[in-house]
Amino acid sequence: VQLVESGGGLVQPGGSLRLSCVVSGGIFSIFAMGWYRQAPGKQRELIAHITNGGRTNYEASVKGRFTISRDNAKNTVYLQMNYLRPDDTAVYYCTVVEPDGSRNLFGSWGQGTQVTVSS
Repeated sequence: VQLVESGGGLVQPGGSLRLSCVVSGGIFSIFAMGWYRQAPGKQRELIAHITNGGRTNYEASVKGRFTISRDNAKNTVYLQMNYLRPDDTAVYYCTVVEPDGSRNLFGSWGQGTQVTVSS
């Protein structure tokens, strides 16, 4: 499975970004997908995931601000990020996960996309 993230950038606090992740090399529609992030000096953490049926789950710090969605026709998963805060600064990665989001299913990672929230 190959994963290509895009959409990161520099944004002011309170701003928004939409990340995209195009997946190839597998049957996207059957995968559960997750977005992780890794801030400097911290471990990579799962912040949102979506099942193949569209059920979503969020880590507490992003709940109500971030929305994960998918377009099976485009083999793409999205992360809409609103009300961004400086502590959202990190490299963001998508990957295929277990349906319950418990782990990276194939151990594959893309290159990630940098999100920097700063005034």
